[in-house]
Amino acid sequence: MVKAKAQPSLRGRALQALARREFSRAELHARLLPHVVETDDIAALLDDLQKRGWLSDARALEQIVRIRSARFGTQRIAHELRQKGISDELISAALPQMKEGELEAARSVWQRKFALPPQDQKEKARQVRFLQSRGFSMDVIFKVMRISEADD
Repeated sequence: MVKAKAQPSLRGRALQALARREFSRAELHARLLPHVVETDDIAALLDDLQKRGWLSDARALEQIVRIRSARFGTQRIAHELRQKGISDELISAALPQMKEGELEAARSVWQRKFALPPQDQKEKARQVRFLQSRGFSMDVIFKVMRISEADD
């Protein structure tokens, strides 16, 4: 006879998720919502996790920025942070840090993808669109293009 495995409590689910990675409050709320039963108070649980320091939007922001900044530009990272429910105040405070290494990241991404400067306008437009899709600003993209043309 197979015993039915007991489902973890809402608190247990939250702690399991937080043990794997940092979550924003809104992201964890959305993750737990399908598992809420009428006796659960999800807001009180999230408040308690924040009070204990186990749930932090600031730490979630830091983790996302650290992981994404080598491959994506400031615009794309900021968009992803907004989607995850991080406040605009926290995002604005992190913008200078994100912009610091943006030129180097764009250059690195460009070199991995293309390696050679564009030979014509069509190729240049393709390379610019690629870097735009990665969330780099036009200012940074044009600097990368000027550097690549100067290296040639």
